[in-house]
Amino acid sequence: MKNQKGDKGCKERLIDDYGREIRSLRFSITNCCNLNCIYCHNEGEWRRGERNREEISAELVIEIARVASGYFGIRKIKFSGGEPLMRDDLVDIVQGMRDFEDDISVTTNGVFLSKYAAELADAGLDRVNVSLDSLKEERYDFITSSRNNLPKVIDGIYSAIDAGLTPVKLNMVLLKGINEDEIVGMMDFVRECNKRGGRGVAILQLIELIPSFNPSMLTYEADFYGVEAELKSKASAIKTRRLQHRQKYFIDGVEVEVVHPIDNTEFCANCSRLRITSEGKIKPCLLRNDNLVPIENIDEEHIVNKLKLAMRYREPFFGKKNLANHKITQISTRK
Repeated sequence: MKNQKGDKGCKERLIDDYGREIRSLRFSITNCCNLNCIYCHNEGEWRRGERNREEISAELVIEIARVASGYFGIRKIKFSGGEPLMRDDLVDIVQGMRDFEDDISVTTNGVFLSKYAAELADAGLDRVNVSLDSLKEERYDFITSSRNNLPKVIDGIYSAIDAGLTPVKLNMVLLKGINEDEIVGMMDFVRECNKRGGRGVAILQLIELIPSFNPSMLTYEADFYGVEAELKSKASAIKTRRLQHRQKYFIDGVEVEVVHPIDNTEFCANCSRLRITSEGKIKPCLLRNDNLVPIENIDEEHIVNKLKLAMRYREPFFGKKNLANHKITQISTRK
């Protein structure tokens, strides 16, 4: 295959056996975090007690993105963690891929955002997602297992708006008995943000809890179908995002996007994202760890072949097959 670095007209696409084309990459660039949220699944990598000794390098992150862009036309990147702002080279990573990416974003807990928002914007970051599960300090402290961080997060959100890292998506994981009653209050906060930066600079994103990573969290599983029914009854307009067939509800000037993966065949059928773990492995599905494809070196052809290999292991987790009984005992990646 001819190297197409810098060529917008790629000749090949990454499409799995179910016809799902990859249009974005999500890099977990660290498993380290300054918070310890009760529901955290570390991007499907499970919880880790300490930082990876062999954390994915900035050089490899940039090269994977460059290869995916040049060979397969994937020009949308999201960084997550852990807490990605704990990487002291995040600005360098963003700068290193800016020339060949159309959309670069970061998902952050927001604690350090006020410090880095302007610098990240200058480096070429387009927008941010900020985890904000409660506007009540006592609840926020409980959910994040921390103290006195909520004001820092609010300041970070305002700093992101001021720096133009918009739209700022506010990620709210719904937790039964903890923050279900704050949806209206969170929508009011979005309106406040919009007054500061203009209509549409903030979006509320309601996220369904994934208890399969931690069965003890089942008690906090909210009635997401009921939540969506309530949103639908109040919405003046409803749109569907291409990504994972997500619903967007427009209510009194506020945009509310719903991320509802559990037992949702449409969510899986419309998945167009490929993940890279903090150790440099391709993760075809958030909910599985038995089909990871390691990238062992920075060679261009090697990365191309690994990306193609990962597509062979992509299956909808919630689909017609009962994938709970679909066991992969060993995957050879020595190609």
